[in-house]
Amino acid sequence: MTIRTRLTLTALIALAAAGGVAGCKSRGELVVDEGVGVTAVRSRCPAVGVPSFTGDVTLFGGGGQKTADNIDVVAVMTNVRSQCSDAPDQITSSVTFEVQARRADARGARQMSLPYFVTVLRGSDTVVSKRVGQVTVSFADGQERATASGTGVAYIDAAEATLPEDIRQKITRKRRAGDADAAIDPLSEPDVKAALARAEFEVLIGFQLNQDQLAYNATR
Repeated sequence: MTIRTRLTLTALIALAAAGGVAGCKSRGELVVDEGVGVTAVRSRCPAVGVPSFTGDVTLFGGGGQKTADNIDVVAVMTNVRSQCSDAPDQITSSVTFEVQARRADARGARQMSLPYFVTVLRGSDTVVSKRVGQVTVSFADGQERATASGTGVAYIDAAEATLPEDIRQKITRKRRAGDADAAIDPLSEPDVKAALARAEFEVLIGFQLNQDQLAYNATR
């Protein structure tokens, strides 16, 4: 998987931001433009999402022909949820998900393991860590569909997800009419944008696909 194939998480981030603004302010959050009645709260907890083309996997039968009549098993990752523990030294994001699988031939009991990854991304383009796990799906005899649950954990250095004090002051400093920089949005300044990017983390989870599986998902 390349960074370029990553799912845009705009909607997920927007939902997370909306929830943060609605809640109570807590330690580590950043309040912007409070003096003019506009409040934006920044949480150190990462956004969580599934990268493009990695949320499902298709396994084919003998011969490997990638045709509809040769599909063996199709599995989809769904109900991805996360809980964040924001401790002073370390941020822990615990992710849960379900795998819904369907097989073409329902004869006989069958058990299969599907690999998945949990990746921590910093600043939208730097991979900090990657863990690979297995989720096991069990089909009973005569059963065409099966569901399994999986979990993943991501760890983030709290200091790296925290804005430096000088950047915080630059953003929150009260500006008065007549100041030289009164009309300048501090969030548009290069050093502020760079600091915000460095402190932004995402947790990405999906099936660990080989190149053929990824190409199939991307082109079908």
